[in-house]
Amino acid sequence: MGITLANLLAQEKEHILIGKVTFITSKNAYVKFDDTSVINIGDTLQAPNKEKCLVVTNKSSNSVVCLKLKNCLVNKEDKISFVYQLASKIEILESEEIQENIGISFNDSIQSIKKKRTYYTENITGRLSAASYSSLSKIRGDNHRLMTRFSLEANHINNSKFSVETYLNYRYNIYSVGINNNLNKTDLNVFNLALRYDIDSTFSITAGRKINYKISSLGAIDGLQAEKYFGNSYVGVLAGFRPDIYDFTLNTNLLQYGGYIGQMTDHENFYSQTTLGFAEQKNDNQIDRRFTYFQHSSTIFKKLNVFSTLELDLFNKLNDSVKSNLRVTNLYVSGRYRFNNKINAALSYDSRKRIIYYKTYETDIEELLDEDIARQGFRARLNIRPFKNIYSGFSYSKRFQSDNQNKSDNIYGFLSFSKLPIEGRVSLTYNMNTSNYLKSNIASIRYSRELLDGRLGTDIYYRFVNYKYESNLPDFNQHYFGAYLSYYIDRSFTCSLSGEVSQYNEETNYRINAQIIKRFFRSRKQN
Repeated sequence: MGITLANLLAQEKEHILIGKVTFITSKNAYVKFDDTSVINIGDTLQAPNKEKCLVVTNKSSNSVVCLKLKNCLVNKEDKISFVYQLASKIEILESEEIQENIGISFNDSIQSIKKKRTYYTENITGRLSAASYSSLSKIRGDNHRLMTRFSLEANHINNSKFSVETYLNYRYNIYSVGINNNLNKTDLNVFNLALRYDIDSTFSITAGRKINYKISSLGAIDGLQAEKYFGNSYVGVLAGFRPDIYDFTLNTNLLQYGGYIGQMTDHENFYSQTTLGFAEQKNDNQIDRRFTYFQHSSTIFKKLNVFSTLELDLFNKLNDSVKSNLRVTNLYVSGRYRFNNKINAALSYDSRKRIIYYKTYETDIEELLDEDIARQGFRARLNIRPFKNIYSGFSYSKRFQSDNQNKSDNIYGFLSFSKLPIEGRVSLTYNMNTSNYLKSNIASIRYSRELLDGRLGTDIYYRFVNYKYESNLPDFNQHYFGAYLSYYIDRSFTCSLSGEVSQYNEETNYRINAQIIKRFFRSRKQN
């Protein structure tokens, strides 16, 4: 039987995806979904009043960050809708291709067509900002800093297997007359600049400078990285160089290589990712460091989030004697638990020792190993929303060292009131820090409000700072008065201006900051 269908176009049906607002700021709303695979950067979500006023600016597998347009009325726990079209039938090949497959069942033909279609969808997001930071003082002199940042994540360019990502930071300093001329006036930092090629949906190769977030403790890697998935398991290898320890540029003397294995679990009530790896770092072909690392993150019943990292050094060389003493250089564990929509708490602990590079610091190895100071910290945080429009939070953190130096205790609290009779939001904060040599108390009050249908954001604040020294120095009191304006031109272009006056005895200093941000995003759907 001859088939004369030239092209059966996909019939589209309207679908609705429902999410829930989990957090709100003056400009953004965070919305959680069961799955966000059908949502793209730049899509618009619908508020409870049926107004499409939430533009997606960032996303993860189950949540999105939205920019609120105009006077968008959303509250925490509100249900948000995303309306989209889903093809009910796939495209069928031209009749000639179908006739070539006579004898193959219709379903088999569909499966072969699916294999021929591309599964890579272009998704590009980027951010370009230019800012100036000026400090004006008759006593200390004037200083200015110009800063430009550029970030780009271009996944599957033109629906291909190629992806590019980068994060660049350029800074230009203008110092007052008399300041040391040896100070750097310009700095260009390349934190990320990499090209990725997906051989298939399970195998990718990356070249350039990139931080691998499965092994984030290694930092940036200049070179090649390859990763292969086997179902929920994965294996990766890396070879390249460490950035220079002084100016973060490429340094081909600092060779490093290693590998890792990992396992992912993705169930309705349990998600986890665990990575175990090994790396060796060299300096002029001599071993600088050899270590293993462990990283784990998990979410249990959508209430408990756990994250932990561990680094264990395996190499020790003192006076040309090589040993395999185990030395824990980094341990970090954190957990966050959401009791309900009104209460959540978090705990964290970290212990860090100075990383010893046996070639780089070979003249100081004996002293470093003898001291081997461990810097440790503990932090507890509790956030409470006792009433619909009242938010509060408290935290306590403690820092200490094994030699009893550099101890500090920090207490922080905040209280925020929204939807006041005068409109806007008022926030109160207090922070007290006690160390070996200083005790500080910082209190502030801030009023925020949106005007011009949400296009203009305004903040005014006052902050009081008191320092009490353990030595015979007099107490130091300082007052800060500030204001902040941001104007939303459209969903991709914003500008802001802030000013601050600080007063200490007879001294008055001024600070002026200006910033322009341009965001861009594009998602190209498959034909």
